[in-house]
Amino acid sequence: EVQLQASGGGLVRPGGSLRLSCAASGFSIDSYTMGWFRQAPGKRREWVSFIHKRDGSTDYVDSVKGRFTISRDSAQNTVYLHMNSLKPEDTAVYYCARTEAHYYSDCRRPSRYDFWGQGTQVTVSS
Repeated sequence: EVQLQASGGGLVRPGGSLRLSCAASGFSIDSYTMGWFRQAPGKRREWVSFIHKRDGSTDYVDSVKGRFTISRDSAQNTVYLHMNSLKPEDTAVYYCARTEAHYYSDCRRPSRYDFWGQGTQVTVSS
């Protein structure tokens, strides 16, 4: 059974850090491009980052570049999102997902992802 279990969210002050984890089962994360998305209340789901299946290359939405880092641990079959210098506008539910898409443009589109985790809440507030 395919599963994605996201965890690591919580309440953090502006400027703080969190590490999100996405534990996969039922498939190998090395065979898919793995992405992180977020959705704030009243807003559309937004792509945040992905790590590509081909070579582990990464990409980020401009608003998180230099602050967030995506990584994967093949032995643990887990993908991480390290978030530093958090801002109130980073507040959202964060989701991990997988895609077989190849092109970077496709890997930024939620519609190209075929399986999603349940989400973990990140709240940045003083």
